[in-house]
Amino acid sequence: MMNQKPVIYQLLPRLFTNTNNHCVPNGTYAQNGSGKMNDITDTVLAGIKELGATHVWYTGIIEHATKTDYSRYGIRPDNPYVVKGQAGSPYAIKDYYDIDPDLAENVEDRMGEFEALVARSHDAGLDVIIDFVPNHTARCYNSDAKPAGVKDFGEDDNTDMFFSPNNNYYYMTRQLFAPSIDLGTGKKAYVEFPAKATGDDCFSAFPTVNNWYETAKLNYGRDPGNWSTHYQPIPDTWMKMLNILRFWASKGVDAFRCDMAHMVPLEFWQWAIPNVKDRYPRIKFIAELYDVKIYRDFIEKGGFDYLYDKVNLYDTLRGIQCSNYSAATITNCWQTVEGISDKMLNFLENHDEQRFGSKFYAGDPAKVIPSLVISSMISTGPMMIYAGQELGEQATDTEGFSGYDGRTTIFDYWSVATLRRWYNHGNPDGSQLTPRERWLRNKYCTILGLCNRERAISNGRFFDLMYVNYHNPTLNPHRQYAFIRSYDGETLIIAVNFSADSCDLAIDIPRHAFDMLNIPEGEVFATELITRQQDIKELRATKPFRTMIPPYDAVIWKIRHRQVKRIPSRS
Repeated sequence: MMNQKPVIYQLLPRLFTNTNNHCVPNGTYAQNGSGKMNDITDTVLAGIKELGATHVWYTGIIEHATKTDYSRYGIRPDNPYVVKGQAGSPYAIKDYYDIDPDLAENVEDRMGEFEALVARSHDAGLDVIIDFVPNHTARCYNSDAKPAGVKDFGEDDNTDMFFSPNNNYYYMTRQLFAPSIDLGTGKKAYVEFPAKATGDDCFSAFPTVNNWYETAKLNYGRDPGNWSTHYQPIPDTWMKMLNILRFWASKGVDAFRCDMAHMVPLEFWQWAIPNVKDRYPRIKFIAELYDVKIYRDFIEKGGFDYLYDKVNLYDTLRGIQCSNYSAATITNCWQTVEGISDKMLNFLENHDEQRFGSKFYAGDPAKVIPSLVISSMISTGPMMIYAGQELGEQATDTEGFSGYDGRTTIFDYWSVATLRRWYNHGNPDGSQLTPRERWLRNKYCTILGLCNRERAISNGRFFDLMYVNYHNPTLNPHRQYAFIRSYDGETLIIAVNFSADSCDLAIDIPRHAFDMLNIPEGEVFATELITRQQDIKELRATKPFRTMIPPYDAVIWKIRHRQVKRIPSRS
C-alpha cells in the first residue's frame, strides 16, 4: 500500500462553527457565543475531506483557563486577571484530562461529545490531531476530571525551593508574583506566593505584559540556575505527562501536535514517545520548534515523526512574497533538510502566523498559488492549511484581546465571516460564498487533492531544475522556480511564477535528470493538472520544455512514460 502524504486541516472549534454575525469586540461567551463540537457534522467533515485533507487538527480541545464561569458544572472559576481575552488562551491548560466546556452543547457530557467527534472524523476518513502542551500550564492548574490516584501539577511541590527534581514548577522563593499587569484589588485580586516562573522561561517574579504571564513553566528536571540535569530517577513531571499522553491516545487520537517541543528537554521525548508508541504504535508526534540546528536531533534522537519547517521554508516563501527574496533561495531550503524532508510539515498559515491574504503578508489571497504549490509539493512530508485559508480569509477584524494584526484570534469569542459563509448553518454547499471565495476554494481542492492522487507527489523523488536554468534568458530565478517530481513511470514538471507578469518559459532539463529518474526522451502527451489542459510537447535533454505561466500561478505538467513517443534527435 502506498504511503499517504498527510494533508492537515487545522481548525479551532470555538471559531469554526460559530454562526453569530453580530460579535462585539471583547464580547463574553453570552454575547458572542462559541462553536460546538457537535456542529462539526458528517456533512461538514465531508467538506473538509473534499479539500484533500487526510487529518484534522482540532485546536483548543483540552480545557484551558477562561473568564467564563462554569462553576455550576463543578469547574473551578479562573481568576480573570491572569487570563488573556474573554475566552482565554488554548495553551494555558487548566485540566489536562478534560474538554473545554465552551465546545460542548451539554457541558456535563463534554467528553462524550469529543469521543463522538473523533468517531465521526474517523468515519469521514480523517485522522484526528489534538494539541499536547508540555511546557507550561495555566497559572492556576486544577483538574476536576483526573483519574483516580492522579495528583495535580504542583500538589506535592516544595515551594520553598527554586528548583527541586521532585517539583512540577519553578518558584521564586519568598517573592510575590508581581507582573507589569493589573492583578486587581481586594478579594478578587490574583495573589500568587511564591511566584512561579512563566512559560516563556522568565525566571522572575516580575514578568512584563509581553511575557507569557498567564502560564507557569513546568519543571522536567533541568535546573535553570546552573543548567544541571536530574533525570534519574524519572522526574514526577515526566510520569504525569506520559499518563496524559496515554489517556488521550486511549480516546482514539491519532497524533499529537506538541506545543513548543524544543522548550522541553530532548531526553523527555526520547523516553516518552517510545513509551506511548509501545501501547499505541500508530500514533504520531508532531513537534513545533523554531531552530533548524535541532531539527535532526528531534527526529533522529527525540523520535518525532514530523516537525514544523517554519524557519526554513515558511520564512523563505514569505520573504519571496513580501521582501524581494529570490525564488532561487528555495533551493537552500530543500538542501537544509535533505535526508529528512519527508519529516517536514509545511504551511503558509496557522493560528500563530498572519493570514496569507492579510495586508501584513501578501495582501491578496489569490497570489497564493505559487507558494501553495511549492509548500505542498516540494516533498512527501505533510502539508497543513488553516481554516479559512482556502477561502481567502484576510483577518480584518479587531476581536478584542487580539487587535488588528493580520491574525485570527485564539483568545476571544468570535465568528469568522468567511467560515460562516462556507458553513452556512451546517449546509456547506458553497451557495453563500462569493465567486472569488468559491474560485479560491476550488484551487485549493485541486492542488491539495493532487498531493495524494499523484504518486509522484506522495511518494516520488525530487529533482531541482534551477542549477541548469540560472542563465536561462526565459526564466528569472528571482521570480520563477522549477523542479521535477517523478515516480514509477510518471513525471511531473512543476514550475511556479511569483511575478505579477506572465512568463513564457523554456525550461532546460539536464541529461542527469533523465538518467537519474529514468525518464524516456521524445514527444510527450502532457496534461497540466491544475487546468486539465492537454498538449503535445518535447521532452529531451537537448531541447527545453516550454510552458507559459500566468501571474502568481503555477503549472504541473504530467507525463506518463509509456506515452512518450521516442523520436530521433533533431539538429
